[in-house]
Amino acid sequence: MRESWRWFGPQDPVSIEDVRQTGVPAVVSALHHLRPGELWTPEEIARRQAEVRAGGMNWEVVESLPVSEAIKRQTGPWRDHIATWCASLENLARAGIEVICYNFMPVLDWTRTDLAWPLPSGATCMRFDYVDFAAFDLHVLERAGASYPDDIAEAAGARAAAMDEAARDQLTRAILFGLPGEPEGLSLAKLRDELAAYADLGPEGLRAHLIAFLEEVVPVAESLGVRLCCHPDDPPFPLLGLPRIMSTEADYAAVLTAVDAAANGMTLCSGSLGARGDNDLPAIMRRWGHRVPFIHLRNVAREGSDGAGPEGTFHESGHLTGDVDMLALIKAILAEEARRRSEGRTDHSIPYRPDHGLDMSDDSRRRAQPGYPLVGRHVGLAELRGAIAALSR
Repeated sequence: MRESWRWFGPQDPVSIEDVRQTGVPAVVSALHHLRPGELWTPEEIARRQAEVRAGGMNWEVVESLPVSEAIKRQTGPWRDHIATWCASLENLARAGIEVICYNFMPVLDWTRTDLAWPLPSGATCMRFDYVDFAAFDLHVLERAGASYPDDIAEAAGARAAAMDEAARDQLTRAILFGLPGEPEGLSLAKLRDELAAYADLGPEGLRAHLIAFLEEVVPVAESLGVRLCCHPDDPPFPLLGLPRIMSTEADYAAVLTAVDAAANGMTLCSGSLGARGDNDLPAIMRRWGHRVPFIHLRNVAREGSDGAGPEGTFHESGHLTGDVDMLALIKAILAEEARRRSEGRTDHSIPYRPDHGLDMSDDSRRRAQPGYPLVGRHVGLAELRGAIAALSR
């Protein structure tokens, strides 16, 4: 398992010198200053590579090469955007970068209702509260057609009534925070417009658009020796009436078999998929590990009576202490790597990164991207290193 670290570039409060001290050999990064649909030029790619190499590491995984909303909806300049995406792939391949992570989530890249939820230890974490989210949807956004089970709607109404303006603003900011590295967030008005653009596109329509996209880009990736991997929905269930198509093993099976090529793969994110109790992460790795070129390791604690339902409240936990059986998952990853070595595959060491982390110690003073503190992620990396070392003996 090859260690890596997500770095958002020179504007990241976690500097490349900080990253170097973690001891990782590889960096996961992207050109966040370029908008979806823009070309990643050789010059921009080389600049980021030089910034990473200045810290003694290599840029080995792209996360993410953004897929525009036009491609997801197949509207406007979507064909031009696919051509540009393929041209960016070619430039990345020429620069020696072979693993490209992307996602196909409409509008919101990830969603939480609290970016700094206090834990008993004094650390903070990100949390998704299903009732809070329903309160936002029903009583702040006031989305037309929003529907929830009666008990959730009643609880959401009571919670919204208890919120003052500051609490509503804080909840709204958390939900609309958007993609880490984005130069601007969404407003409520813009969110309503974006939701309206997806009003007539259900899960089957979005899945068809993803498959059509892959039918165009996967042959290009194969010819370049590049491996693509789609990140799961976060959280892995429907929100705001938007279609979700990468939330379960069955979702991945549909897409990976529809475009059945080694270059079409899965970003196995244990935290995103682990927010559903019906996703068995070690089993998914055992069955689909041959199509996994990149891994995110983090954990979540599912709250509630059993935490087993597809929709619910969860918070991000320590890397070894949540509801995902991290040791069993690592064991399955190591088994897949051994299988690849026996076949003579050159990609037998799968890159992974410690995903998200608790804000602890001086993380609050550094004010990094939510979920991406220095100390909290370094603690997670240390825990994962120990687990990997023990299971590798």
